Amino acid sequence: MSDPRYVVIIPARDEELLVVNTLNSLAAQTIPPAECVVVNDGSRDATGDVAERFAARYPWVRVVHRTDRGCRASGGGVMEAFAEGFAAVRLSGWDFLVKLDADLSFEPDYFQKCFARFEADARLGIGGGMICVQRSGKSVVEFPGDPPFHVRGATKIYRRACWDQIGGLVRSTGWDTIDELMANQHGWKTYTFKEILLLQHRETGRSGTRWRDYVKNGRANYLTGYHPLFMFLKCMRRLLAGPYFVMSAGLGWGYFSAWVRRMPRPVDRAFVEYVRREQMNCIRGRTNLWTRPD
Repeated sequence: MSDPRYVVIIPARDEELLVVNTLNSLAAQTIPPAECVVVNDGSRDATGDVAERFAARYPWVRVVHRTDRGCRASGGGVMEAFAEGFAAVRLSGWDFLVKLDADLSFEPDYFQKCFARFEADARLGIGGGMICVQRSGKSVVEFPGDPPFHVRGATKIYRRACWDQIGGLVRSTGWDTIDELMANQHGWKTYTFKEILLLQHRETGRSGTRWRDYVKNGRANYLTGYHPLFMFLKCMRRLLAGPYFVMSAGLGWGYFSAWVRRMPRPVDRAFVEYVRREQMNCIRGRTNLWTRPD
């Protein structure tokens, strides 16, 4: 794969202190991006000004400014900002599309290594590095228990053919699982590159309360089409995960309250049937996405 052309979209809200790390990391890449669109998502701080300074320095950086919606909106709000950034992309012949959070830093050869993984696996549709955070002065993997098919929403790399086949991203909580499952449904592979690391400077969910984050994740599982039995067993497994009982209760409340209200899902019946079939295979001990080896 010679000189892959990739486009980066960075939704950013109130990230003036951290977006510098992400943009500096991009500027230092051995394979630089063809285009980077920073979406200033109604920030109340100097995020937009910081991004504009980078745009004045690097011709491949552009900034889109959105009006303030009045609050940070995870999931759907992030996807609204991403969609506006994608609409602003000028390069039509890109090979890879990248979604990055605005609180990351990574080594200069990060994308070079990632693209080597895509080159080695022609059926790899979505990939990305392993997200680490700083705890007690040490860099540790934030969520080591993620399923094998999952790539964290903070760093998603989409192969063009896969992106075109899944039809882009849904503007809904749960988008970063729906995209992978849809890719797998179409025969693509999705997985995290465990040996290629990124540092996230703010832990996931720290912009709000943990309870709210657990409820949001439970709701996302409902919107993705998770089987009720699979979700019940997932909550049971989380009972003793810290903080004790809180995670399990939040996940359960998010899922089953959405189920009672019959919230509309952003996916079709065939997709839900595919997800539930894989989950029932998991429960029965058969080959499935949740337990397959990398």
